[in-house]
Amino acid sequence: MGRYVIRRLLQMIPVFIGSTFLIFVMVFALGDPVAALFGDHAPDPATAARIRHDLYLDHSLPAQYVHYMADLLSGNFGQAFSGQPVTELIGSSFPVTIRLTVVAIVFEIVIGVVVGVITGMKRGKPVDTGALLLTLVVISVPTFVTGYALQYVFGVRLGWAASSVSPSAPFNELVLPGLVLALVSLAYVTRLTRGSIAENIRADYVRTAVAKGLPRRRVITRHLLRNSLIPVVTFLGTDIGALMGGAIVTERIFNIHGVGFQLYQGILRNNSPTVVGFVTILVIVFLVANLLVDLLYAVLDPRIRYA
Repeated sequence: MGRYVIRRLLQMIPVFIGSTFLIFVMVFALGDPVAALFGDHAPDPATAARIRHDLYLDHSLPAQYVHYMADLLSGNFGQAFSGQPVTELIGSSFPVTIRLTVVAIVFEIVIGVVVGVITGMKRGKPVDTGALLLTLVVISVPTFVTGYALQYVFGVRLGWAASSVSPSAPFNELVLPGLVLALVSLAYVTRLTRGSIAENIRADYVRTAVAKGLPRRRVITRHLLRNSLIPVVTFLGTDIGALMGGAIVTERIFNIHGVGFQLYQGILRNNSPTVVGFVTILVIVFLVANLLVDLLYAVLDPRIRYA
């Protein structure tokens, strides 16, 4: 297992370099960041040249990337065009989005897995058909529609939840936004769990466990569910990064100043250092989450062994 972890960590290095380089190229290809600073007004050539020199934009793109990576390894993510260090923006927004993501993941695991197990064991029955139709509706409806609908019903009309999140973003105010953020992924988790349970319930090892007279609860939790969760864990591992980076719509609806809000502002203002810095952190989140998922495979399925 130790050799496998070391090999995976070494594999993450070229993936990280390649991903960040592509992001760096694509972000800086959107337009001239110096021109974006001045908006519709043409900048003075001397002033523009000084700003490009200060931002290291007067060098070639590969040289800019090498300079950026050198600063990154020393913990310097650069400065936003407002003059605020990107690390301060990361430090203030990422904890908020992490709390929002935790709430969303809890909804996905608790509701998605439980409903998936129930429908998988009752395949073809009305509860299974109803769950499939409901998840299909959830997947089909855009997030901004469900977000505004739930905000109006539970936040404005019923008053059960805050319709707008305060700057501190405590967990109790993130329940409704977390549900909105998790809905589409929750539907996929339900379908994945349902399909995996329905497939494995006919497996020989389940029939053998039942024939030995093991309690039904133990057969489900120890044998059936454990092996059926592998595709679900794979999805949840990749979904963590997607939830953190894809919360732009949810954070805009509930006025949450997290990663999605900062990315939206950075893209809107062509603030390249902010966008590149935040996306770099998201790449690291994706890589670590995928590594943890691979390690969980051996925990869920004892038959899996790494050389």
